[in-house]
Amino acid sequence: MRKKLLAILAIFTLMIVSACSSGNEPASGEGEGNGKIDTFTYASLSDAVGLSPIMTNDSASANVTDHVYEKLFDRNTETMEIEPKLAESYENPDENTWLIKLKEGVKFHDGTDFNAEAVKYTFDKLRDPETAAPRASLMEPVESINVIDDYTVEIKTKYPYGPFLAALSHSNAAIVSPTADKEGDLNKEPVGTGPFKFAKWVPGDQVVLEANEDYRDGAPAIQQLIFKVVPEISTAISMLQTGEVQFIDNLPMEQIERIESLKNVTVEKVDGTPEYYFTVNHGKEEYQDAKLREAFASAIDRDAVVSKMNGLGIRSDSVIGPKVFGYVESAAEAGTPYDLEKAKSLVEENGFGEKTYKLLTPNRSNFLLMAEIVQAQLSEAGFNIEIESMEWASFLDTARQGNFDLTFLSWSNLTADGSELFYPNFHTDNVGASNRAQYSNEAFDQLVDESRTTTDQDKRLELLDQANRLMLDDDAVVIMYHSIVTAAMDQSYEGLLLEATGKWNLSEVTRK
Repeated sequence: MRKKLLAILAIFTLMIVSACSSGNEPASGEGEGNGKIDTFTYASLSDAVGLSPIMTNDSASANVTDHVYEKLFDRNTETMEIEPKLAESYENPDENTWLIKLKEGVKFHDGTDFNAEAVKYTFDKLRDPETAAPRASLMEPVESINVIDDYTVEIKTKYPYGPFLAALSHSNAAIVSPTADKEGDLNKEPVGTGPFKFAKWVPGDQVVLEANEDYRDGAPAIQQLIFKVVPEISTAISMLQTGEVQFIDNLPMEQIERIESLKNVTVEKVDGTPEYYFTVNHGKEEYQDAKLREAFASAIDRDAVVSKMNGLGIRSDSVIGPKVFGYVESAAEAGTPYDLEKAKSLVEENGFGEKTYKLLTPNRSNFLLMAEIVQAQLSEAGFNIEIESMEWASFLDTARQGNFDLTFLSWSNLTADGSELFYPNFHTDNVGASNRAQYSNEAFDQLVDESRTTTDQDKRLELLDQANRLMLDDDAVVIMYHSIVTAAMDQSYEGLLLEATGKWNLSEVTRK
């Protein structure tokens, strides 16, 4: 009797377990039973321009490529120190030689081996003039790249190069699959070694990545990572509130209070390296007039701009920001001060009000806000200003080609190094490429060159400060503000890696 009772009890228990396990599967996007997240969506205001780190240089593209590709070195988000990633270690046999040992056993998503040949292929293509890579400047100091063995690469530089590790940690120095690049188009179908693999790209709609189940550090919890194009930030915020997307970044100052009030959202802020600045087109003869540049600088009230940032802007005249190597605190007030009466006088005395100047801006909220404020300020000084706005990719091309009078530009300072701010953006070598301001100054070039060709960090700091002040004395640019980096994520998740550079990574995101 007792055996029969136990048997009946066992069957009853089994029925209950079976009923519980067969009914309620986790909803799509949750994946609660195994710790996996089925789908995680980021709302991007702009579509990617391309998906090759060699051929792009914009944030929308880099947000995607940073999850697909990896660099030899990476910056620690907490310490800001540069650490090996695909590299195992490095040494300097002499001041012009970098001997880099690579991690073994790493595979590209196409199944081919990551090795020294892949590093050489990537860097040689990046620096080849025929490639016309937007960030070829990262490899400018390189004399040669030599394969010592399968997992050792030797890089010879033309001169001692202080910020070389910072350059190698840049998104555009990520290593690509040589096989995939030769056989296909990485700008459309990327192949790297990162935690996510490319799934599909519907231009104007979304890029979809999927977890790399063979990733050496373990597959990410997110199974499908979607970069959804949502051109309107107010729409993106509403989608975050309703759970249609789980993550947004670059929170606009006019919406920050609304976002912080959302009960299902966590907002993160970090003092950042990005900066935004006003510039004339230095490639046009009329802007070589120092009095014209001084008039513009004197007419722009940067405090009025920062006051509209709702706490997300840092006021400093210095071209090198507080979080970037080369910053000296006294440079924060070294620019031409706001002086409306002086600006009016310069405009009237030199006839600057007789021409209409076109102010080019991308159609992003912070740029449009700056454009409207500065248009009003310049108009008050006697200038005639027309705003011309366009979408991001077109704006980048137009600025690079020099088809503008005045514009606002930005730089994320991903290397957090002053030399790698000045050289790509303002050195004569890069006019027509990354130097969209078309700025060219021989004395400035020499200071920047010297800052890049010494490994003495104290000397580098001194040289960068001199170059910084030269630009400010020249009214080469007017720094509008240095940015506080922001992001907002559905509070159901944790593990966001947010850097001072504005870069972020979702590969370690998990459900709480």
